[in-house]
This record gives sequence, C-alpha cells and structure tokens, in this order.
Amino acid sequence: MTRPTPETLAHSARRARTATEPAGDADHTPAPRGAAAATPAVRQPAPAQVSGAGSLVRSLEALGVDVVFGIPGGAILPAYDPLYDSTVRHILVRHEQGAGHAATGYAQATGRVGVCIATSGPGATNLVTPIADAYMDSVPMVAITGQVARPSIGTDAFQEADIQGITLPITKHNFLVQTPEEIPQVLAEAFHLASTGRPGPVLVDIPKDVLQAPTTFAWPPTLDLPGYRPTLHPHGKQIREAARLMAMARRPVLYVGGGVLKAGATEGLRKLAELTGIPVVTTLMALGAFPDSHRQHLGMPGMHGTVAAVYGLQKSDLIVALGARFDDRVTGQLDSFAPDATVVHADIDPAEIGKNRHADVPIVGDAKHVIDELIAAVTAERKAGHRSDLADWWTQLDDLRERYPLGYEEPSDGTLSPQYVIKRLGEIAGPDAVYVAGVGQHQMWASQFISYEKPGTWLNSGGLGTMGYAVPAAMGAKVGRPDTVVWAVDGDGCFQMTNQELATCALEGIPIKVAVINNGNLGMVRQWQTLFYGERYSNTELGTHKHRIPDFVKLAEALGCVGLRCETPEDVDKTIEAAMAITDAPVVIDFVVGKDAMVWPMVAAGTSNDEIMFARGVRPAFDEDEI
Repeated sequence: MTRPTPETLAHSARRARTATEPAGDADHTPAPRGAAAATPAVRQPAPAQVSGAGSLVRSLEALGVDVVFGIPGGAILPAYDPLYDSTVRHILVRHEQGAGHAATGYAQATGRVGVCIATSGPGATNLVTPIADAYMDSVPMVAITGQVARPSIGTDAFQEADIQGITLPITKHNFLVQTPEEIPQVLAEAFHLASTGRPGPVLVDIPKDVLQAPTTFAWPPTLDLPGYRPTLHPHGKQIREAARLMAMARRPVLYVGGGVLKAGATEGLRKLAELTGIPVVTTLMALGAFPDSHRQHLGMPGMHGTVAAVYGLQKSDLIVALGARFDDRVTGQLDSFAPDATVVHADIDPAEIGKNRHADVPIVGDAKHVIDELIAAVTAERKAGHRSDLADWWTQLDDLRERYPLGYEEPSDGTLSPQYVIKRLGEIAGPDAVYVAGVGQHQMWASQFISYEKPGTWLNSGGLGTMGYAVPAAMGAKVGRPDTVVWAVDGDGCFQMTNQELATCALEGIPIKVAVINNGNLGMVRQWQTLFYGERYSNTELGTHKHRIPDFVKLAEALGCVGLRCETPEDVDKTIEAAMAITDAPVVIDFVVGKDAMVWPMVAAGTSNDEIMFARGVRPAFDEDEI
C-alpha cells in the first residue's frame, strides 16, 4: 500500500478536521461531519475468498454505502461484475463529470460520503473538475478509479493517466493500491479521511490486475493514518479571550461560513447569536445555517451581498469568523477590508487561520465545539456584568437595511424578470425544498431572492464556480433525499454542459425539477462586458433566444422529461405549480427572461468593499463618519 509521505501527510493535515457528532435526524437534516466515520466497524462480514474487485464491493457494503454514481470501462470493469449482485445501487450516469457532481450533491444534501466510480485515463480525468469542486467546498467524497495493470504503469499504456499525481493538489489524500489485500484498509481509511475533520475528496486508484487477483476479504480493517490528528476541542484560553472581546465590542459581527453547516452547529449558532445580540452574516456556502428571516441576519456579504452585510463587516470593530476563510469574494481588496476590526478566527483547519487576514485570536477546533464553548464563556462574562450596548450599532444597520433592501427593477422592454421567477419559485416550493444552483447570475439571484430557513436546503459550487454543477448535483441530492422536492436553478449556459444527466434521471426514476433561467447569453460574463468592456459582447450570445437552439422543451422531452415553457409574468405561478404537481418524472421549465437584468448590489472584482454599488450608477449614501 502507498503509505503517506511527509509531504502528503502535511497536505492531509492542512485539510484535516475531526468530529464525533451523531448522524442527522429524521427530518433529513444533513448529518454533521464525522457521522460516517464510525461505519467501518458497523458491519462485520465473515472472511471470504474473493477477487480484489469482490473485496472492493464488499468493503463498500461494509462501509454502509447505499449508492454509487459511475460509468464502467476497461480498467474498472472487473469491479462491475460483483457490483451486479451487490446491495449497493449503481446509477449509470452519462458522463463522469456527472458522476462526480452527483456524488457531491448527495454528500451535501445528506452529510454522508458521496461515491463515484470511473475507469482509467479519460474516465478518471473527467472526474478532475468535480474532485476540484469538492476540494474547494470541503465536501466528503470518495472517487474510485480503475488504473492500467501494474506492469503497464509508466509505459503510456492505452488509457493510462497518472490520476494520483494529477489530483494530488486537489484531494485531501489519495491512494494507489498496490495489492488486493490492501483494499479493505484503503477504503476504510479513504472514508475516514473524507468524512472526518475538514471534509474533502479522497481518490482511490486501483490497477486492473489488483482487481482481478485473488484475496481474502476480512472486516473490519485497522486504520493506519500516522500524523492524522485533527484538533476537535478549542483551547480554553482562546475561547475566554474571544468571549471577553465579544463582551466589549461596540460593532461586532458574526461572520459565518460553510464550516458551521458541516459541523452540524446551526442550533448552537442561533443560541450564540441570540445570547449576544450580535448581527450575523452568512457566506454563499453557509446559506441556511442561520434563518434568513431572523431579525439578526444581515444577509450574505461579499461581491453580491447585501449593503448591510458588506457595511457591517467593513465597519465592524470585531469580526468573529466561524468556519469561514476570508476569501476574495467576501473581502474584496484585502488590504482595505475591515480596517478597524479585531479578528477572532475559528476553524478546524489551522492552515486557514491567518492565511488571508491576520487573526488576533486564532481558535483551532470543530465549529460545534467552538460555538458551544463560546456560549458558556459568553454566559460567564454576562454573569460578571460584562456586556456591550449594541443599540447604536443596530440603529445604523437597521437604517441601511431599510434604505437599501434587496430588490430589482422590472425590465423596461416588457420581458420576464429573472428575479421575479426565482422569488416566486422559492415562495411556491417553500423552505423545505432543496435548491441547487449552477454558477452565474442565476446563482446569485437564487442566493438573494429565495429565503433559506433550514440547513441543507441550498447547494451550489462556491469555491470553484463550476458551470454544469446544478443538474447532476440535484440528481445526487434527490437520490440522497428522495422524499424532498429538489429544484435545480440553472442558466442556459450551465444547463448545456451537463443536461445529458436528465436521461439518467428519467431512466433511474429521479424526478428532479429544473428551472432554466434562459436569458440567451452567458449572463454574468455579459454583465461584466456591459460594465467593464464598453458593451462589447464578445462571444456571450448563446442563440437560445434568437434561434431557440436548442429548444429546451424539445430537448427535455427527448431526454425523457416533461418540458414546459414560461415567457410572461402571468404564467409564472401556474407553470411552477404544474411542475410541482408532477412527481413521477423529471421536469424542465424554460423560463425565457430578459437579457439585460443585472445582479445588484455589486463590489467589482479587485476593488474595496467601500466601493459597493447598490445599482448601476447608484452608490449607497452613508454618514460622513461611516464608509
């Protein structure tokens, strides 16, 4: 077996987190990270003489895997024979990228490890994008790839690619299996690494001759991961210092990232916020971690965040960052971000702390434990009579919320407003549905105009910004939560990248619903061309308006789905309701919307958050002593 080198151990440690919370409850709230970690010891089948492929499939069964997404091919084909008789459901996708995103969507919706399978060479390299996507968004995924036989490795054999080397920078860890006897241990370690600590993708590459060789399958294996010791509980001194600062601050903000969702810490977050009265901002990856309707929620910060959220961070005197990473889309020009703020940065990945913004109080630990211990420490401060008066701070923030609410203008040319479509979709489908967005304008509108009240109801590609994510990820989410309504909100550009997975949905009985926000263009790129390139629209028109190529209704029907089209505001509600009434087939709605709608507010890339624009040519008016 390939043992971790000092370099790969350091790489794994940088991506590492540990947790021991129980699995999610009956309402399908995603299980917190670590819920799958105990599964290697759950099922203990008797030792048996099998092939390496049989050992692989039995390991998946013992790990409690219920579904995998994949496509067979030459190098991985030996694994497909025992899979034929397995209790593990295999969903045959139409492209390996679809398998990877489906595994990601499954994992994000359930909190369990998503699994995808591909063959060697191009099959494996087609997984690179979803693996990178899962790495950026800390999603627990195990990718299993076939490899050419061991004697052929390094000879440029047919369909050979060094997928271990290719994915080393974008995996939490990866393995090249050398003998069939290693398979149970490698699989158990892969699932443990993917699901514990800071979650992430793990690759397991298995040569064809290893899959074909005879071996003895025995379970459970012993994990051997020297150096993998993520910190779970934070240091008490740092917690007490953070609580002291929270009790003294006059303009504090809780800056909440996706790590809070992954830790299953949303209930604690609400208790902490209500205990302290501190305003909350939730990043794009954290929507649903704190109810949008809660009075203390200022909204999403960053490039297309609310004016109040951007202002709150920028003018704060204390930022308490919980499971967030101070990425460029939140901070804007980094050297001008929140110049007067003291920073408490809590994250289970020590490599994130201080990476972009200096942390005055660094806290390494699992977000659930950090928040629980902060609640206790803040309570002690309050009992000692230490609490700050935030009335003036809230007066400023409430004034901004009133003057600069999220909104939009109806198109002057009478076309359908995309914001109206998405707003009504959220209102009709409701807060219990799962919304999966592609990348671009529609993603931002979905983050702004749908109200997220519960964890696990918003899935998107945040860090990598992967076009084509929505349809296969929605498929994976629906497989993981079959009793939940799942809507993919996609753009006409994104939709054309991976819509072939609708055939998978139709044949496998996965009735997702897709709202295509069809503006005839690569919308976000067109918006930038409008604002920064003198309205020179180079290669952004897609032809889905002018030529109706493709016709999305006909395409949906050709792929075995129900196709609907909506072009007027009067038809929006009844079209969405018609889609909601269909429960036995995938549905695609072609919402033909205007091409000139823009996402506002906006902080232009590379500029300071001080330069936020409420609308085109409209900059928020602040008091002289403010921004």
